[in-house]
Parts: sequence; C-alpha cells; structure tokens
Amino acid sequence: FPVTIKICMEIGREELKNKLLNGIVVLEFTKSDGSDRKMCCTLLESEIPQEKKPKNTGKRENAKVLSVFDLEKQDWRSFKMESLKSVLFFK
Repeated sequence: FPVTIKICMEIGREELKNKLLNGIVVLEFTKSDGSDRKMCCTLLESEIPQEKKPKNTGKRENAKVLSVFDLEKQDWRSFKMESLKSVLFFK
C-alpha cells in the first residue's frame, strides 16, 4: 500500500501530539547532553503495552516538554520541543 512520509521541520506541540495519538512518528532531536537521537515513538494506545499505559495522575503537562512511548526501548521518554530537529510521520 502507498505510504506518504512527511518530513516536517516546523511543527507545533499540539499538531505533533495529534500525529502521535494517531500513529507512529520518527523524531530527531538533540538530547540534553548535546548528542543527537532518533526515536520511533507514538501515543497510539494500541501500540502501548497494557502495563505501560499512562495513568491519569493529574500531573500538569509541561508545555515545553513532550512525553512519548519509545517503541524500540518499550518505555516512556520525553524531549524538549525546542530541541526537535526533524519529524517523519506516515500519512
């Protein structure tokens, strides 16, 4: 089946979160130690194991940071939106 990959340099937090809630996204960002990292991640509930599903803790979201489920590490990771270098998503 045809797959469209879109590389997006300028994306807002809500738009990115929406893409993550609906599919798998490959992000490239600069880690706090200065190294670059690529991460295949999602917020799609069907891709997150039951024991790792988010619990509604009532914790307030930080607008500068986004938490995502890393599909390779099978755990939660977060990154600063300002450190984002590229976004690849499947349409």
